Amino acid sequence: MLTREVLAGLVVGLALIPEAIAFSVIAGVDPKVGLFSSFIMAVSIAFLGGRPAMVTAATGAVALVIAPVAPTYGMDYFIATVILAGVFQVILGVLGVAKLMRFIPRSVMVGFVNALAIFVFSSQFPQLIDVPWLVYPLVALGIVVMIVMPRITRIVPAPLVSVIIVTAVVLTMGLTVPTVGDQGELPRSLPSLFLPDIPWTWETFGIIAPFALGVALVGLMESLLTAKLVDEITDTHSNKTRESWAQGVANMLSGFFGGMGGCAVIGQTMIGVKASGARTRISTFCAGIFLFVLVVVFGDFVGTIPMAALVAVMIMVAIGAFDWHSVKPSTLKRMPKSETFVMVATVVLVLITHNLAIGVVGGVLVASVLFVRRVAHFVSVSRTVADDGESVTYVVNGELFFASSNDLTTLFSYTEDPSRVVVDLSGSHIWDASTVAALDAIETKYDALGKTVQIVGMNESSERMRGRLTGGFE
Repeated sequence: MLTREVLAGLVVGLALIPEAIAFSVIAGVDPKVGLFSSFIMAVSIAFLGGRPAMVTAATGAVALVIAPVAPTYGMDYFIATVILAGVFQVILGVLGVAKLMRFIPRSVMVGFVNALAIFVFSSQFPQLIDVPWLVYPLVALGIVVMIVMPRITRIVPAPLVSVIIVTAVVLTMGLTVPTVGDQGELPRSLPSLFLPDIPWTWETFGIIAPFALGVALVGLMESLLTAKLVDEITDTHSNKTRESWAQGVANMLSGFFGGMGGCAVIGQTMIGVKASGARTRISTFCAGIFLFVLVVVFGDFVGTIPMAALVAVMIMVAIGAFDWHSVKPSTLKRMPKSETFVMVATVVLVLITHNLAIGVVGGVLVASVLFVRRVAHFVSVSRTVADDGESVTYVVNGELFFASSNDLTTLFSYTEDPSRVVVDLSGSHIWDASTVAALDAIETKYDALGKTVQIVGMNESSERMRGRLTGGFE
């Protein structure tokens, strides 16, 4: 078992290298920032996390959210944003935000994943524009290797093989193309303590807080989704609340040692859990250690890696992340139009705002409005006049809340009804004050006409709410 966990950690550590560097480029920082972040977060989450065997490192989702900070405000503000994001995650974790994940509809999550894939793909354009023509065949070669490699063996990660082959071609043929070394400094030793030199004012907080909150929300969403996926694969349960605050602590540690922050990485976690059989924290710890040792020992080699190799990796990450099933004609035909609209709305919001967190929150709001609209239409009212004509009974069926109860008062024939009116709510449930106010309004209208109203059939919860609120809206 120990051998399996250590080997799984080695494979995952190897797979983390190309993506950590590529995500650093997306975030606009030196490669060492992403590598430091992956090392620190993997090691710390191995001890703190609530989901054994899950890998946390630098990710594209976090890189995309925080990308504008370093070029606009500088590295100190960038690191401060990472640390503040960690603080936000700890607070959200303690407040039990993990339990709120069940309120995010599947259509919003599909939109989130698709938008992330589009962003990762489009972020490669700077590496493909105004570059030597040799970059294009090298990117194509890298993509071909990653397509073919899994058909030969899955023991060694295809992205790693692709990077090695493309790098070997460049070095043996003496090609001049942009390399990782051109992007910035690579690590040569252990990371040192980094305290951001910024003015600790409300103005600074106003600058970094929106980015930090975006990082916190996106990081938690991706981490908790990955934890849920690992739970299903391993048939075990994880502590989502612990995972939430542990992600925050890991991000804070990452920031204090000059890292770019991150969250759970689905791809590398699947390599460890699904392909390599990892099940414990040992594999995650080993992944972080192997990553750092490999980068420090083979740092000179890492600097010679052509950017074309990493662009190929990121293009395949984007293609693999996109939920192609969600846009198949057969799926679109079968799926309710409201579900498709929510997914598209989420993607559009993300692309317009360039913020994954805003897109998800907006998607949830759109889904909520459509759900409320749909449920509101399920309320029905039937009218039955007694044989003697002395009374009338209205039977109300459906969930009564603000959206459905606002029209409730229009469904009664006030002037035509006899002197005794019975409203039967045995097929309904009162959910809010709007419904109680609507029932009060119905009683008031009948009282004005000298008619009596009797409301019957309420369940215990509905009766309790009406008893507490009725008569309090005048």
